[in-house]
Amino acid sequence: MDISIAYPQFRKYKNNKSFFKLYSNSEFEEIQVLGNTYSLYHFKAKILPDRNLIYDLTFDYHNYCDVISEDEYEEIKQKVIF
Repeated sequence: MDISIAYPQFRKYKNNKSFFKLYSNSEFEEIQVLGNTYSLYHFKAKILPDRNLIYDLTFDYHNYCDVISEDEYEEIKQKVIF
């Protein structure tokens, strides 16, 4: 079974505490929200839990995540202090 997915994909947890940009099936970016602080993390999936997270965010996200637009993701990204 060959499933083709167009990347990037954008997701957010339903509690609005994490936002994701999925670059591919092995790379993603996460913005974590803690209070008024927005932190950006970049991941290359090298271990099974990271690969499973990407899979879940891509295919099995309906119970805990929502699809968001690139514009919504970029708006949140503007709040990250580098």
